[in-house]
Amino acid sequence: MLITFNCKAYANITMFGDIGVELLKMMGHSGSVPGAIRAEDVPEALAQLKAALELAAKAQAEQTQADDEADLEPAISLSTRAQPLIELLSSAAKKQCDVMWDS
Repeated sequence: MLITFNCKAYANITMFGDIGVELLKMMGHSGSVPGAIRAEDVPEALAQLKAALELAAKAQAEQTQADDEADLEPAISLSTRAQPLIELLSSAAKKQCDVMWDS
C-alpha cells in the first residue's frame, strides 16, 4: 500500500504505507487512512513528529553502536524518510492549509 499526503501549499508526497502509518502515529494520529489534519492542528502535529523522530534517531544510534557487523549496508533512517513530510507540514503551517492523506 502507498499513502499520498497532500495540501494546497506543497506538492503531493507518496510513501510506503507502513512508513506513512508510523509517521502518522508519531504525529499523534490513529494511523487510519484516509485522514486529515485541520490547518490549526498542523503545527502541533509537526512538533510531535519532530520530537518523536529525535527519540527514534537516538534509539537507532544506540542500536547501530550495539551492532558490530560492519559489512551490512546501512538502512535508510526514519528521519530521512520523513523529510518530505516535514517539509509538507511546514509549508501547510505557514500557509495555514489542511493536510490530507489517502491510499
